[in-house]
Amino acid sequence: MLKYCSIGSGSSGNCHYVGYKDTNILVDAGLSGKRITTGLNDIEVDIDKIKGIFITHEHSDHIKGAGIISRKFDIPIFANIKTWCSMKDKIGDIKDSNMKVFENDKTYSLGDLIIRPFSIPHDSEDAVGYNFYAGTNDKISIATDIGQITDNIRKHLYKSRLVVLESNYDPNMLMMGSYPYALKRRVMSEEGHLSNEDAGKFCIELVKEGTERILLAHLSKENNFPELAYETSKGILAQNNIIVGQDIKLDVLSRNEVSDVYKL
Repeated sequence: MLKYCSIGSGSSGNCHYVGYKDTNILVDAGLSGKRITTGLNDIEVDIDKIKGIFITHEHSDHIKGAGIISRKFDIPIFANIKTWCSMKDKIGDIKDSNMKVFENDKTYSLGDLIIRPFSIPHDSEDAVGYNFYAGTNDKISIATDIGQITDNIRKHLYKSRLVVLESNYDPNMLMMGSYPYALKRRVMSEEGHLSNEDAGKFCIELVKEGTERILLAHLSKENNFPELAYETSKGILAQNNIIVGQDIKLDVLSRNEVSDVYKL
């Protein structure tokens, strides 16, 4: 049974749990070590059983707790070479044996899990999303911090039974908010973040390609709120004759609370 849980998801910090049989991993560790440990305890996962931390990119809301957890619990950290070069000084000393390097768009195995990192557009050195496979049919995908939906993202997210998809900001809230104009342009750029509207439009494609559940993630604290993200995607889906609760299950991941454990 393939399992997913969000320990926290938002502009303030991100950490995802994925498990299958005896293999348990984290995607990102952008929260405090204590909060990650407590979150795993809440879902009855012993952090000593975590076999690896897989990093999407080097921004602090994705790596803040990675070094601490790796040193304290002797857990390997997996990232591509450009991300390693950019984050190494930010996370402190890591044992050579725990510094694992992968190549994007290639498939790897760790214990019982099959893992595939894939390239995504974001203003970092070399950001990735992830596919996780259990057997031939069960597939979970995580894609946040994406400025636009590319063909490579489509290729990797299609046929996923569960997708964690960024729904970062509402354009009106962003433009009326307090961010400097340069930062607003960055967020809206093709290497920035995905808006609620763009997430909703892509949800249509995912449903048509077999996705059963979508979890909207990485909401901005300043430029979004959960009800707005949810209703935006729900409305766009409804306009295309896709009914939430009937044709697709739709949820929003919390910034501060541990999510349900979703099981395939």
